[in-house]
Amino acid sequence: MDNRQAIGSWLSGPRAAAEDMGVDFGHRGKRLGLPEEGPGAIAPTGRRLGAIFVDWGLCFLVASAFFADGNRQTGGNWALGIFFVLSVLTLGTVGFTPGKRIFRLRVVAVEGGRLPFGRVLLRSLLLCLGLPALIWDRDGRGLHDRFGKAVQVRI
Repeated sequence: MDNRQAIGSWLSGPRAAAEDMGVDFGHRGKRLGLPEEGPGAIAPTGRRLGAIFVDWGLCFLVASAFFADGNRQTGGNWALGIFFVLSVLTLGTVGFTPGKRIFRLRVVAVEGGRLPFGRVLLRSLLLCLGLPALIWDRDGRGLHDRFGKAVQVRI
């Protein structure tokens, strides 16, 4: 391997370097037994980001309307609490938040079916912490989904 290849593999990341050496990772969700495309496939990153943006926006509007007394910090804190409650209630009952429904996504257990309440609670708490949602595995699942044994899929 010459210097150019070494620099190229570093810039493109370890996955691209391994694929260049012949390793086949398959599609996202293959390890979980999910299809590559269509309903039941791993949710695309753009849709997931759009869904969380919609959910956070709704929570911030509610917090601003009812709880913020002109203080942005107070409004943000209330929005986070409302976001937690929204996540727990909606994911625990129907499997999606309003934002996920708009973007046609659902949160399910890795083994299939609805996510049990305890895992919904753990997943929502970790999501509110923020950092676990920013660390992803090769299937595109954040640590909050991994620890909650959940996966976001298309519907």
